[in-house]
Amino acid sequence: MSTYARQDIVFARGDGAWLETETGERYLDFGSGVAVNALGHAHPHLVAALKDQAEKLWHTSNLYRVAGQESLAGRLVDATFADKVFFCNSGAEACEGVIKAARRFHAVAGNPERNRIITCHGAFHGRTLATLAAAGNPKYLEGFGPDMPGFDHVLFNDLEAVRAAVGAETAAVMVEPVQGEGGVHVGSADYLAGLRALCDEAGILLIFDEVQTGVGRSGRFFSHEWAGVTPDLMAVAKGIGGGFPLGAVLATERAAQGLTPGMHGSTFGGNPLATAAGNAVLDIVLAPGFFEAVQQKALRLRQGLARLQDQFPDLVTEIRGQGLLAGLKLTVPPPEVVSAALAEKLLLVGAGDNVVRLLPPLNVPDEDIAEGVERLSRALSRVAKSKT
Repeated sequence: MSTYARQDIVFARGDGAWLETETGERYLDFGSGVAVNALGHAHPHLVAALKDQAEKLWHTSNLYRVAGQESLAGRLVDATFADKVFFCNSGAEACEGVIKAARRFHAVAGNPERNRIITCHGAFHGRTLATLAAAGNPKYLEGFGPDMPGFDHVLFNDLEAVRAAVGAETAAVMVEPVQGEGGVHVGSADYLAGLRALCDEAGILLIFDEVQTGVGRSGRFFSHEWAGVTPDLMAVAKGIGGGFPLGAVLATERAAQGLTPGMHGSTFGGNPLATAAGNAVLDIVLAPGFFEAVQQKALRLRQGLARLQDQFPDLVTEIRGQGLLAGLKLTVPPPEVVSAALAEKLLLVGAGDNVVRLLPPLNVPDEDIAEGVERLSRALSRVAKSKT
């Protein structure tokens, strides 16, 4: 179906931060499949893990125990706030899962009327009817009405707006610590800490959507760690599978208490292939020094982008981001810069609020960061010349 305005390129193979067409043209990938290929293309450890598992067992369903799933869940529990993990296939499914868990939590506590969730303008939680309603973006909701009820939208990074929206029917607050799709807006540490305190005070749950920011993208395992707070529920996907479809709902014991047998499920979620990929990703990202290396790479990238802002002040007005989730606020439509970058064989991703995103692999070599900045400089030169 014609649901994508695709670029007229077909990639045949990849290696690290590079993609190659059948004709041998090489592109530097600073989109990473929209923050999915956390360790780049064809990482040898991921390839070996999938090959090994593919020769043994692909799928059994969740009617039976899955050894790799139990291993991956245990490692996630050990490394995070969570006590319980539910596996699914995508970020949208993970967000659906946290919404269901929050509503069910209050229902089993005898408060079924507490079923509304406070979310933020500019958010993106997926493309299902519930997650579209959660984000409330009119562009994505058009023609899919009636809107699914149960969501109250407030300004992002505005604690008092959340406080004013809390009522007798409120079940939870759901936010992205960094709004990626919405324009790379970073939630302040005070804001996230304030949400934690407010939720505790009101007896409601705090949900973080870390589909894009998680698994090292922020420079820590999860973005909320920078604020020193933890949620009750968290949606995870994208980087956790390193390119293989995998999502997860992470929860405290208390927040998960409503999801009893039969209350939620997934046919494919957490199957042997997916969890082999997830375990291989954790082998790399949880190794000592990995997140510190991401932070250093992020600093180098930001320094390079700052030079471009100085060089092109009429095009770039702000550098945004956290870790290797970087955004350039532009004075021109993002597709112009994405297209110019493509001509320089650099892949970028657009975002809301007139922003273009740079999402290189977390293990991107320093020389590829320098090359990416140089190609982006040439792309911005192209755009600048077209305006004269």
